Amino acid sequence: MTSSRIDAPIVAVTVYPDRARVTRRADLRLAPGEHRLRIGSLPLGLHRDSVRVSGQGPASVLGVDIVTEVSPRTSDQTAAELEQRRRDLAAELVELADAEAVETQRAEVLTLLAQRAGGTYARALASGEATPADVGGFLDSVAEQTAASQARRRELNRRRDDTQERLAAVERELAALPGKRQPDRLAAEVVVRVDADGGTEPESAGAPADPESADPGATVRLDLSYVVAGAGWTSSYDLRLVDETLTVTWFGLVSQRTGEDWPECELELSTARPTTGTALPELTPWYLDQADRTVWAAEEATRGAGPVRVLAAAAAGAPGGPPPPAPTGARHRAAPVAQPTATLEQGVVAATYRPARPVAVPADGAAHRAVVAVLDLTAALDYLTAPVRTPDVHLRATVVNSSPHTLLPGPASVFHGGDFVGSTPLPVWAPGEEVELALGLDDRIRVKRELVRRTDTKATLGSTRRREVEYRTTVANHTPRPARVTVLDQLPVSRAEGITVRELRLDPAPTERGDLGELRWRLELAPGASREIVFGLRVELAKGVELVGWRE
Repeated sequence: MTSSRIDAPIVAVTVYPDRARVTRRADLRLAPGEHRLRIGSLPLGLHRDSVRVSGQGPASVLGVDIVTEVSPRTSDQTAAELEQRRRDLAAELVELADAEAVETQRAEVLTLLAQRAGGTYARALASGEATPADVGGFLDSVAEQTAASQARRRELNRRRDDTQERLAAVERELAALPGKRQPDRLAAEVVVRVDADGGTEPESAGAPADPESADPGATVRLDLSYVVAGAGWTSSYDLRLVDETLTVTWFGLVSQRTGEDWPECELELSTARPTTGTALPELTPWYLDQADRTVWAAEEATRGAGPVRVLAAAAAGAPGGPPPPAPTGARHRAAPVAQPTATLEQGVVAATYRPARPVAVPADGAAHRAVVAVLDLTAALDYLTAPVRTPDVHLRATVVNSSPHTLLPGPASVFHGGDFVGSTPLPVWAPGEEVELALGLDDRIRVKRELVRRTDTKATLGSTRRREVEYRTTVANHTPRPARVTVLDQLPVSRAEGITVRELRLDPAPTERGDLGELRWRLELAPGASREIVFGLRVELAKGVELVGWRE
């Protein structure tokens, strides 16, 4: 049995959200008989039970073993170079520290010499053995040497700071390569038997082939695949609204820290595990309770800002709000630059995408982007506001996924034409499913809600107390186009026998009513038009009942 180490580069990678399957390939010319082939170096994080060997040619795989290759230093060239640079810089810092210690000692000697020479020169001057010129020359020499020493110390400090900065940069680069820094690697030992004459039965073990007459060899292709942790991909999106067309560009962000770089090869992205998304705002019941019902009161206190889930505004912080979509055909637009998309292969429970362009993914943990799909979807636009909580007005798009793609959850950057207005989360979006997307705030739809009347009656003997309120909500359209606006409000819901809620006025009548007090008006507003919504209510309290949960 012959033994040899072979080179099997990476030719394909299938990336899942939390792992990856790597395939290496080797094309060999092997003589008939058994061969022990070692394929390395493989990452330490691979799942040993996932290792599989397949291939083509007149050969049989007799066994596969995973062994550990112990090395004093990493075999990765990039990591090895960085490690050597770190050692060189650390040694340079030691040399600079030694040089600074020498200069410090030199300065101390000069100081001590000047101190002792002062008394000696004083006596020499008194006895006439020295002249003032002699003293001046000595002092000048000491000052010159001291100044030179201080200059050398400043230069050493500068070099030390520069070296420390370069060392910190190398440390950051090394921190991005945790898998590559490990010196030990794995290797796969594959035992292969090559059949004589391209598939005939091999010679018996007791009668070895004559080297002079042996078959020159057969062509064998071996594919080694394994699953490795520390890799995955996530989704991100661009949502671009032009007129009433929403262009969804789906990106796959691939990152890995497996310890081995993936070259430009056959890269596939596999979907898995749908997760829950976000919802547009909705109203929850407005409850009124007696004061002694401490459990319900505690519940109300923990609600914080209230039960309304405010729309995830893409344009929060954009004072002017997004520009309005221009009418269809209002201007001529050049065709956008085409983006090649991935090839889709539908499976039973997941889909696999093969990007049109090969993508190299180094093991640095950085995200590398590939275009998965570009979808042009028709959007039905309207506005949504809940003035009972906030006067903000949100642009909403109701869109049906008319593509064959199941879009995974991820962050989406929102654009109106060429203008970036913010971001919003995109939920799981199946083919044929309708979703509502938050596309930003528009300050040109103005909403004002105010309390116009409030009365309270005191209880008399054996009677109930009453509280009556009336609200007016004004909605005005200051955009240059008609607007459909949905207004959300609510009536309180009693959870106590001693509290009764009655409607006094609803003008106009709400378009929809919820089971727990939710009111919904759908308004059609022409440019420059406004509408008012007025509703009043009465709360009746039995004798001795204290109200909890009231808000104006």
